[in-house]
Amino acid sequence: MEKIFIQLLLTFVTCNLFAQRIVPAPAQSKPIIIRGGTVHVGNGQVIDNCTILIQDGKIVSLTTNDPNVAGDFISINAKGKQIYPGLIAPNTQLGLVEIEAARATNDQYEVGTYNPGVRSLIAYNTDSKAIPTVRSNGILIAESVPLGGIITGTSSIMQLDAWNWEDAAYKSDNAIHMNWPSFFSYKQDDNGAMVTNNADYEKQVTEIRQYFTQAQSYNQLATHTARNINFEAMKGVVDGSKKLVVHCDYVREIINAVQFAKDYNVKLVIMGGSDAYLCTDILKQNNVAVILGNVHSLPNNDDDEVKMPYRTADLLNKAGITYCLSIYGFWQTRNLPFMAGTTTVYGVSKEDALKSITSSTAKILGIDDRTGTLEAGKDANIIISSGDILDMMTSNIEHAFIQGREINLDNSQKQLYEIYKAKYGLK
Repeated sequence: MEKIFIQLLLTFVTCNLFAQRIVPAPAQSKPIIIRGGTVHVGNGQVIDNCTILIQDGKIVSLTTNDPNVAGDFISINAKGKQIYPGLIAPNTQLGLVEIEAARATNDQYEVGTYNPGVRSLIAYNTDSKAIPTVRSNGILIAESVPLGGIITGTSSIMQLDAWNWEDAAYKSDNAIHMNWPSFFSYKQDDNGAMVTNNADYEKQVTEIRQYFTQAQSYNQLATHTARNINFEAMKGVVDGSKKLVVHCDYVREIINAVQFAKDYNVKLVIMGGSDAYLCTDILKQNNVAVILGNVHSLPNNDDDEVKMPYRTADLLNKAGITYCLSIYGFWQTRNLPFMAGTTTVYGVSKEDALKSITSSTAKILGIDDRTGTLEAGKDANIIISSGDILDMMTSNIEHAFIQGREINLDNSQKQLYEIYKAKYGLK
């Protein structure tokens, strides 16, 4: 164990020696004009040969005419380039995990079963080396979500270019996350894996209902003899000002979660939702959005066709369900645009696939009034690529702006590439 710890420590120190701190960009000081690119608005609209004017961190206009700007300004020639809204990644552990095998660098779990008072916001580490890697693929905003227990805690939405968590906070404490009990029980022994029905399923669901009943009662009282910070954290969910994101996959779990939300008058979002395509009617009737988990995965059920995870987005889209895409974890988040690209092969149009990582995500997370589309009055969260961002073979992000600040697209992988290219005399 001592040898393993030393090796991990040396790896961590070596990586940090090679990878320099990337300084956050200063606030926008001059107007920026981006000329001649093809703009993908994020709502299905595409504008050819468009000019975008950015001022004070906001999009002022999108036009096919050259805007009249007095004084000094920055001009970017985007002729032949593709312009997109900054991508948004929900349900990540970005900023909470650095090296999975080094426990001291993991801050995503909390002990206990019901932890709504846990806030990912204050644990968020802006110095994480994973953040620039994700950012260089066009992901500019991410939801940071705590894990562990039944109610895992309160997530926050972070912009990915900041000095500290206070600067990074894009929307604080946006939702509470809950792991719905699994309908199945898994056992691993020398004879292999065994899957059976979870005998304690109903008991676990009853315990969740009891907890929510207590939280409702607590928040209806004007005064309390003893303070309960976890019940206080539930206030937004109880009064409907905050969403409850329930993590579940199977049909029965999804249907039970929807019924639970109706009973407690909770604004529900399903996270994971592998079987969501099997219960679209109940999801649509109750206006429940879905954050689809890993598209690049095997199906949950033995009887499902192997490409079902790739097709689910199209089935939800055709059923009129509001959905977006997510990848479990943190460093894997960099592949989010390519997951959206996979869905285009299985029925989703390219502009609808773009919605699933921009405007639809913004709507589900409650930040669509500020970002998710390229429209006048919204934050200038913009990426410019010389290729298709949904295609890993051609995607090449050349410029990225967060609230009008052009950010540095360098990362530790690029730095190591340049170091070893120089070492071996490569051009």
